[in-house]
Amino acid sequence: MVLGERLGDKSDSRFCGVETEFQEDMPQLLSFNLSSSAAFDFVVAPVMDPTYRPSLMVNDRNRSGVLPVAGSDLVLSPAQWSSHVVGKLSSWIDLDSEDKILRLDSEITLKQEIAWASHLSLQLLRGGQHPEVWVPMESLKGLAMEGSLACLLPTPRGASCANYARIPLEKTDDDAMDGTHDDLNGGQTDSWELWNSFRLLCEHHSQLFIALDVLSSLPSANSLGRWFGEPVRAAIIHTNSFLTNARGHPCLSKRHQKLLTAFFNHSIQMVLSGKPVHSLPKGSLELGFNDADGIQRHPLRSYLDYVGYLYQRMDPLPEQERFELGYRDFLQSPLQPLMDNLEAQTYETFEKDTMKYIQYQRAVCKALLDRVPDEKASIVTTVLMVVGAGRGPLVRASLQAAEETGRKLKVYAVEKNPNAVVTLHKWSRPFGFEVKGRAEGKNIEVSLVKLEGWENIVTIVSCDMRQWDAPEKADILVSELLGSFGDNELSPECLDGAQRFLKQDGISIPSSYTSFIQPVTTSKLYNDVKLHKDLVHFETAYVVKLHNVARLAPCKPVFTFTHPNYSTEKSNQRYKKLQFETLSDTGSAMVHGFAGYFDATLYKDVHLGIEPSTATPNMFSWFAIFFPLRTPVCIQPGSTLEVHFWRCCGATKVWYEWCVTSPTPSPIHNSNGRSYWVGL
Repeated sequence: MVLGERLGDKSDSRFCGVETEFQEDMPQLLSFNLSSSAAFDFVVAPVMDPTYRPSLMVNDRNRSGVLPVAGSDLVLSPAQWSSHVVGKLSSWIDLDSEDKILRLDSEITLKQEIAWASHLSLQLLRGGQHPEVWVPMESLKGLAMEGSLACLLPTPRGASCANYARIPLEKTDDDAMDGTHDDLNGGQTDSWELWNSFRLLCEHHSQLFIALDVLSSLPSANSLGRWFGEPVRAAIIHTNSFLTNARGHPCLSKRHQKLLTAFFNHSIQMVLSGKPVHSLPKGSLELGFNDADGIQRHPLRSYLDYVGYLYQRMDPLPEQERFELGYRDFLQSPLQPLMDNLEAQTYETFEKDTMKYIQYQRAVCKALLDRVPDEKASIVTTVLMVVGAGRGPLVRASLQAAEETGRKLKVYAVEKNPNAVVTLHKWSRPFGFEVKGRAEGKNIEVSLVKLEGWENIVTIVSCDMRQWDAPEKADILVSELLGSFGDNELSPECLDGAQRFLKQDGISIPSSYTSFIQPVTTSKLYNDVKLHKDLVHFETAYVVKLHNVARLAPCKPVFTFTHPNYSTEKSNQRYKKLQFETLSDTGSAMVHGFAGYFDATLYKDVHLGIEPSTATPNMFSWFAIFFPLRTPVCIQPGSTLEVHFWRCCGATKVWYEWCVTSPTPSPIHNSNGRSYWVGL
């Protein structure tokens, strides 16, 4: 039974499991924990009897040689095994033991348990495709020390099996909050360090995930934030982490509540573990029996009910987030707007972004009011050119601004995509637009149906703005050429070419824009790039809706462009060296690459952008851009990360290069635009 229903949320975080002891009667184990009185969705159970040792099997001739697993594969249907059971490796396994017999027993048992889990196709995540096993902390130490990774990754006979490293969520004593320090890791001060060592030995294996043990004390918010960029799939909530509310029922601290809400938002499943530690008040239904039907309730039901309460009180997913669900952490190649013509579906997506065009309309309104005083509003006609008009949304926003301000307007809509011009032609009929095409190198004018009040207001020009010979100068130049990194769709080159038909005192909308970057942990994106197994994909910048990401430092500005640009030494090449410092309470962290954003000034105080601290709300035309690193860089607490970025320009293309020089140097990525570039 799911924790609850939340509008727009169909993720796995709706399901909650329970950790159990070994039991040979698996049907009984499921019946007890998954019944209506218990309401858990799956169990996390040992794969094999914890008393089993291979060496004892060899020495005891009376034993049958059959592995003491939790029941035959026939006691449950394949669907039940895969949907409701998660395998847990034996906690006694110690691959680096000085005891030779124990070490050999551990190696043999590890292989046997993973093979059995693969045979049963065990699953943790409902609807998943791979068998799941959980690796205890003790096994992680041994695997890391011995290098016995072949026992775990890949699984026997090449089976695809997702492996979960069970990691306690803890850090140093002076960092812990909300209770006494729980040490499940034998003095380890930062469990992230252990995870990182194991992950590196496994070469960032794509089937290696994390199950976090959430204890009664929590590290700082900055330290916790690192984990949201790591492959965390489950959180184990221990009963001793719960407090007691005024009614005597279990509850969690404010910080624990906030953490669980973040887990829910990142599709992380909850697992309850431990024995009940709350003495519920007399008369409570959770005390032992349900008075209504006499059915015995699960001893952890009150804890499950509280977790369900936290889930159910969350706000529904906003419409924008529901729209973006399918794009989360999905790598997309940036557009090539000058080389390629956009498709109708791309135009339609952009045109639905109401907030963007509201901001453009506000900017045009302010520009018209500044350009034409009230006493001349009826006699002065402002010439406005929309360069890169697409299918006309900026034309519409400009006409609405003219109507709102009472100013007279003459509009040129310049568009190089002949398919979009067809749409402009059809769309323009009700407004009396006229269209200019290109025939044998000459402009020809074709009159369309004219309606009273709109004739001769808009002229559609089917031409590249850099080649168009404008019949007159513009008062206002409006463009929608910004990319996720501001200049990455060649707005500077396009507007420099169009600037020749802007009056000397003319206004450009946007008037300036700045790109920003910040270092991020994003294991998901790194592994997605690594799957391609080539250099090209590690030297490509991707547009992506960042979700499972840890932002390790505040953004810093990179390149700024201003329009119109009347500098005598025009160059759109740029270079920037940046230094980022992480807060000391964050702990060590892994940098998989850099997230890029932009912030634009459309006109005066009208702003548009996606830089997180100033992002325009309810806008979805742009996602962030991601610059990956071929080799992730580990940064220590309080250390400085130094990065270099170049914007390079050639005769036919523009490209970016980037590298890290501290704390460890990396190669220069995308040297000479060998892998990724934007064509002119």
